[in-house]
Amino acid sequence: MTLMSSQRRRIAAGALLAAATMVVTTACGGDSGGKGDSGKTGASGFNAAVNKVANASDKKGGELKFIGSQEADSWDPQRGYYGFVWDFARYYTRQLVTFKAEPGAASTELVSDLATDTGKVSADGLTYTFTLKDGVAWEDGKPITSKDIKYGIERIWAQDVISGGPIYLQQVLDPKGEYKGPYKDTSADKLGLKAIETPDDKTIIFKLPVANGDFLQMLAMPAASPVRQDKDTKAKYGLKPFSSGPYKWESYTPNKSIKLVRNDKWDSKTDTVRKALPDKVSVTFTTNADDMDNRLVEGEYDLDINATGVGAAARQKVLQQHKGNVDNPQTGFIRYAVFPQTVIPNIECRKAIIYAADSKSLQTARGGPQGGGDIATNMLPPALKGADAKADPYGKLGGAPDLAKAKEALKNCGKPNGFKTTIAVRNNKKVEIATAESLQNSLKAVGIDAQIDLFDGAQTSGIIGSPKVVKDKGYGIIIMGWGADFPTGQGFLQPLVDGRFILQSGNNNFSQLNDKAINGLFDQALKETDPTKAGELYKQINTKVSEAAVYLPFTHEKNIIWRSSRLTNVYTADAYNGRYDYASLGVVK
Repeated sequence: MTLMSSQRRRIAAGALLAAATMVVTTACGGDSGGKGDSGKTGASGFNAAVNKVANASDKKGGELKFIGSQEADSWDPQRGYYGFVWDFARYYTRQLVTFKAEPGAASTELVSDLATDTGKVSADGLTYTFTLKDGVAWEDGKPITSKDIKYGIERIWAQDVISGGPIYLQQVLDPKGEYKGPYKDTSADKLGLKAIETPDDKTIIFKLPVANGDFLQMLAMPAASPVRQDKDTKAKYGLKPFSSGPYKWESYTPNKSIKLVRNDKWDSKTDTVRKALPDKVSVTFTTNADDMDNRLVEGEYDLDINATGVGAAARQKVLQQHKGNVDNPQTGFIRYAVFPQTVIPNIECRKAIIYAADSKSLQTARGGPQGGGDIATNMLPPALKGADAKADPYGKLGGAPDLAKAKEALKNCGKPNGFKTTIAVRNNKKVEIATAESLQNSLKAVGIDAQIDLFDGAQTSGIIGSPKVVKDKGYGIIIMGWGADFPTGQGFLQPLVDGRFILQSGNNNFSQLNDKAINGLFDQALKETDPTKAGELYKQINTKVSEAAVYLPFTHEKNIIWRSSRLTNVYTADAYNGRYDYASLGVVK
């Protein structure tokens, strides 16, 4: 999930269970409340919204105010891949199925959304049939049809026009790449993808060439959202998506602001997961992350849309004076450095970087154990089947660099005195810049000269997401992060390490790892219906990824995130990588 989250990455849905079934919590392991938002009362307590609901309420009205220092990669549902984009997209998109509106691990359960149920699946796992609910409509009142859903999914194939989003559905439904996308479709209705059938406006049938145990998870992504052909503006669609959800776009100025207003054609009777409490939802973008934190604390805004945590400058003040307004959840993200093999092809040179890195310094640069997370030693998050927290092939858990092994690796790669390379890092993420500087300093000890190049974070898919640009710029090290697209080994690892997911734009397999053994293990795991058995295969994949020395994981991320005293129905959800469930939030006017 970059921020995903490519960050990514991310899934749809959410609203709140009835207040009568929820418990409003107070402090958990810390300050029992106190004051926040420049003295306003109403803070629920430290960690009050971690895996439980704080300030439950069904009261409607007011304006929910987001602020962020990172723009979207795209607001187009088929194109966006940042995690916060997937969370926010639930305001204006719906899918056949989505995630349950509950805190914590319970949020990962799939429930029906546009469909009447979670589908009828054939015994061989190859055919999925859905019927649409009555009354589901677009923002102009026209019914949402099965053909709209098919067309929206077909847009994923148009990678030359709307690149950047997840391609799971493309890989699963058309593994041979026979369909060319709706913009090159020669059929009259532009609905020529054979793997999806729409016998009538209420029925949609998916026919998989090969069974995939995570197919329903893929249908819960924004990439599976309907798009109406007559409203498709292709590459410009992300500037004003046409709404199937409870809010519609009123205005958008890229890198400055967004304003959503109620979609009066959305019928709450058809939607069991979105309460649509605020009258308006707004987003303001700023390039000054420290100023953003100050404005949150002063009560000007309610929460950080990016959910990457309070920065170092404000962290101490927030924890000492406003602890009742913050939560410190596990995010499900791994923050890491990745080494493109086109730039550093020698495995021993890559190993030298890994051994020379100071894991404790990197953890500190990211905010320490509380603000940054636990030191990570491999590329599979602990909550997923197949994860092994004890797997530490490069001895990183102790925190100190192993300079002797780093120098030995440099000799083995033919660079005993070190080499030069470039670290690519987003220009609007201070914590990532600090991480790059920490890595740069530790590499100097063994003669590796790593210069830092800052790039526009909003242009990720066209810069580090372009293998050609990466090679041309000599980006031997890329600082990034990833959260599971859905909570399985496939949902986390496949976009990062499966060679068939290498794209010419919007790429997330930055290392360009294309190992036949790894790809074959994915094929086995995807067919496995037993999660434990699939987990064993993902464990093997993770081991091979470590052996390839293309990743240096930093931390299993934790963030200190601000929660305005005005917010109601606040809770973190595992389905959204530990972020708040945005579609559930309300505000006190």
